[in-house]
Amino acid sequence: MKLAKSTRYALYAAVEMAMAGEAPITVADVAGRYRLPESALAKVFQQLVRAGIALGTRGIGGGYRLARPRTKITILDVVRVFEPPRPEGQCLLTEGLEGSCPRPADCGLRQLFDEVDELVRCTYESVTLDTVIRRGGRARS
Repeated sequence: MKLAKSTRYALYAAVEMAMAGEAPITVADVAGRYRLPESALAKVFQQLVRAGIALGTRGIGGGYRLARPRTKITILDVVRVFEPPRPEGQCLLTEGLEGSCPRPADCGLRQLFDEVDELVRCTYESVTLDTVIRRGGRARS
């Protein structure tokens, strides 16, 4: 499964905010650490604020921090902001093509894709930012 750039940037940002605890982090901090373009990352942070995942503070000493405890924010919470779920009934094989699947009820490939989507969703939903940090052993707070 390939994630969009904005989703990857958001995951980096969320993990960095989780590691920082209550201390705000800046766009420049994250951009420098991961070698990301600041302008794109700034837009990602704005979307995280609109989604209720992050809080932003302007001015000297400002930056971004998580809006909820890192134990309460899942990877799925972050991913869903940038990767909407595939509409029910839409098959990956016919996505972007005219018409629909000629055999939707008994297509083994479609069933496989639906199962994989569900497994990925459940996995992302079961992993919090705290879990990711503990796995990496890099918590700062």
